[in-house]
Amino acid sequence: MTEQQTLREAVSFRGPGLHTGRTVTVTVRPGEPDSGILFVRTDLDPSERVRAVVDHIHPDGARQTSLTMGKGVVHTIEHLMAVFHGLGIDNAVVEVDGEELPGLDGSAREYAGTLSRSGLVPQDRERHFIEVREPVFIDHGDQNLIVLPAPHLTISYTLSYRHRDLADQFLSLRILPEIFEREIAPARTFCLKEEAELLLAKGFGKGANLGNTLVFERNLPLENSLRFDTEACRHKMMDLLGDLYLLGGFLKGHVIATRSGHALNVELVRKIAMAHPKKEKSSPAGSETPSLLDVEGIKKILPHRHPFLLIDRVEKLEPGKRAVGYKLVRTTEDYFKGHFPGHPVMPGVLILEALAQVGGVVMLSQPEMRGQIAYFMSVDFCKFRQTVVPGDELRLEVEVLRCRAKTGQCAGRAFVGDKLVCEAEVKFAIVQR
Repeated sequence: MTEQQTLREAVSFRGPGLHTGRTVTVTVRPGEPDSGILFVRTDLDPSERVRAVVDHIHPDGARQTSLTMGKGVVHTIEHLMAVFHGLGIDNAVVEVDGEELPGLDGSAREYAGTLSRSGLVPQDRERHFIEVREPVFIDHGDQNLIVLPAPHLTISYTLSYRHRDLADQFLSLRILPEIFEREIAPARTFCLKEEAELLLAKGFGKGANLGNTLVFERNLPLENSLRFDTEACRHKMMDLLGDLYLLGGFLKGHVIATRSGHALNVELVRKIAMAHPKKEKSSPAGSETPSLLDVEGIKKILPHRHPFLLIDRVEKLEPGKRAVGYKLVRTTEDYFKGHFPGHPVMPGVLILEALAQVGGVVMLSQPEMRGQIAYFMSVDFCKFRQTVVPGDELRLEVEVLRCRAKTGQCAGRAFVGDKLVCEAEVKFAIVQR
């Protein structure tokens, strides 16, 4: 299939969300060519609309994938996104009258079956593929994701909870519409028995029950039966497939996953997206610096290296003016070994350093500043407002206040989601390397 596709007609679903427990209605309508997957919160005034791509991910992805929509959010989009990806639906409008999509039976079976039966129609536009030409990987020690070049999409997943209640599982499948609908869509969400109370205490799973969630004990679900011996593994593959569609197109590659979850999936998507930037993120005419930098691009500007390079990527870079940096706070950060052991909190001075590093990128990315170094001179108006813990993603917004030949000053604010965690003004001395 090289042409784009959309639905023949609108279809609707209704039910409670798995995590909020609130009953919502979602209607999926045909989409215009090249529009992608658009989510609309019809209950907000005015209604909010956003495209389902990685740029709009809400940073709460421990147990679900969510989109930020203005001042609102829509949770648990991964099952429906997996259906769009698995069935080959390029364009659709998803209207939802609440903050979370219906969980239905905990799988994507009803979504997939209903959309498939409604019929898909081709559109007179070429499908957008993302083709990896060299290996891409995310390695967190015991969790990793690798994408190898391949002519089509294959997912190989190793599930290993290292727990007596859930045995290790492995499955590898080429992703085709008929294979997705038969082998992946029916797999239901799951957790371990000992996880269930903890998740409820954290505000998750308010709409979950033993019918729509497999709760494993001694390798079997409580008061339920398996649809596949490897159902847990298949559900993880479905989550991964949904998260991968946040690339905004169809991935060509062999994805090899070990113990990955939503946070790791999204980190991989961001890395692939940086290597395949969309046209609207290209550099302005005449600019020598791209508006989006990955770690390798940052290292060409800053002298810092692991473990002291504290930013993962920089977006919306306007040299000499402003930029937005991002830092995913991982459990494997070196400083957690000694900073409040047993109660990990990111040191405030490192949040401040991350802000300063984004400021350094903004100033030193100017052509006339290349080859120089920015040293701290002073910090003013610094306030720490919230703690930052493993799993959080810092969004570091920095604006240059003054930039001269030998000095510079920036104002920065660090956020986790919509919560301000730190703000400060930083002055630099700029010297030759």
